[in-house]
Amino acid sequence: MTDDSQRPAPGTPVVFLWRKWDGSPHWEHDCVFLGSDRWGDWVGQRSGWRSARPARDVASDGDNVTLMPPGGEYAATFNATHPRTAIYIDVAWDVRWQDGAPTGIDMDLDVVRSHDERGVWIDDRDEWDEHRERYGYPAAIVDRLEQVALDLQRDVGAETVPFDGATAAHWLAELDRLAPI
Repeated sequence: MTDDSQRPAPGTPVVFLWRKWDGSPHWEHDCVFLGSDRWGDWVGQRSGWRSARPARDVASDGDNVTLMPPGGEYAATFNATHPRTAIYIDVAWDVRWQDGAPTGIDMDLDVVRSHDERGVWIDDRDEWDEHRERYGYPAAIVDRLEQVALDLQRDVGAETVPFDGATAAHWLAELDRLAPI
């Protein structure tokens, strides 16, 4: 559950800090805190804002908003204009606020909704298999996150709220309001 005292005020710039299971750094995304709803906390990233990981530094390819649900088992990114990907969900562990910044452990599995004929699928199973051995993911966490990925694949495919489009559209409008171009 999110500790309300860790959340900044809406409109506050934040850096979403991802790490791997062993604590090594992973992606860092320049974002702005947008607010909260019944689904969790939302951060946004404008087109051109920085995303970096070791050995890679890129600019965001379009505006996006990311949902951090209270359970901390994923972070769902909804892209406004990305040419290939509508929704990209990082199945994760311990997504939460820490020292005023969103943080999480990337657990390799991803649920993707593309704009093309591929539709909705679970991505990076090869990386998941490799890393659960390398990092020694506990069996209970492996079982739980495999179920989370399947549930997300079903919900994204069915376009249930918050994966319905309208929910993300609301938060993309908040991004426009709180971080104007």
